[in-house]
Amino acid sequence: MNPSDGTGQGGPLAGLRIVEFAGIGPGPFAAMLLADMGAELVRLDRPGGADPYSRNVVARGRPTVTVDLKDPADRAGALALLERADALIEGFRPGVMERLGLGPDAVLARNPRLVYGRMTGWGQDGPLARAAGHDITYMAVTGALAAIGPAERPVPPLNLVGDYGGGALYLVTGLLAALLSAGRTGRGQVVDAAICDGAASLMAMFSELASQGRWSDRREANLLDGGAPWYRTYACADGNHVALGALEPHFYALFRRLTGLDADPDFDRRDDPEIWPVLRRKLEALFLTKTRDDWCRLLEGTDACLAPVLALGEAADHPHLAARQTFVTVDGTVQPAPAPRFSGTPSAIRPAAGPLTLAEAVRRWSGEGTFEAEPGQ
Repeated sequence: MNPSDGTGQGGPLAGLRIVEFAGIGPGPFAAMLLADMGAELVRLDRPGGADPYSRNVVARGRPTVTVDLKDPADRAGALALLERADALIEGFRPGVMERLGLGPDAVLARNPRLVYGRMTGWGQDGPLARAAGHDITYMAVTGALAAIGPAERPVPPLNLVGDYGGGALYLVTGLLAALLSAGRTGRGQVVDAAICDGAASLMAMFSELASQGRWSDRREANLLDGGAPWYRTYACADGNHVALGALEPHFYALFRRLTGLDADPDFDRRDDPEIWPVLRRKLEALFLTKTRDDWCRLLEGTDACLAPVLALGEAADHPHLAARQTFVTVDGTVQPAPAPRFSGTPSAIRPAAGPLTLAEAVRRWSGEGTFEAEPGQ
């Protein structure tokens, strides 16, 4: 790993070099996070293989090199890059990289310090390791999908819990942990990041609740799944929604006081699931008496814990997110700003050079060059 220049302007991962073998879903998102934090990535993609879900926002901050990994010359170029890299990200099915001559044994023999990040749905072994799947199928077997949605049926929460939460974030955590180890020991290793493993890990608190007999397998019957009347969404008079999260008793008491519900004795039975359906119906009727903005004027910013449910196109204009610049506009595209935030080595959405040849990428990493755009590019 090359040292940072110490200016604090390169992000906390400045000097880190990562080769990303282009894929879909969690791999590109993990690469985006690492690029935002200052790592220097080069993305290797097959001819005509651009991922339609990561062409702009998710692909930000790194150049793409088109390679044919079945071509011996391109494969040799990829190995030359890996000799100069600190880490690798790949998301092929188990065995594919080995068949290409780019598996861990071949790569680590040439660069023993390299951290080899493998991102799959099922993991590198097990009965389903080579089966196809997607976020929804990996979540389904972990208990996560069954816990989310209305009582009638489970609903996939976009691809946030599987691909991004259980996949990309665990891959990034594993890569950074292995890089710290490599810095101490001089030895790299393989990081086997499986979406099913990560999604199961995200269910830790609910495993704890289940072990205590405090979690039901029925949806909309629990504390955080929309069952509790004071932790769910409600429609308003204008057809928009608000999210109520008056979880703690003192927040709940304030919500009752501000809405006039402190006079209704039914709401005294806050922790009795038997009356939850009654309370939900009463709150449904209450919230239909005002618009979303009316409710926000009354409750948002108080400890009653209410917020408007905003569409993606509305979110950037929310006063709090606007003040923090949580969303930014780059080349005409509104997108989330880098997260988290660092006081001394701030992350940034960095310009990348246009498409490179494999030879140019190897040349730049052979010297002290970077992939950032040069003046006029």
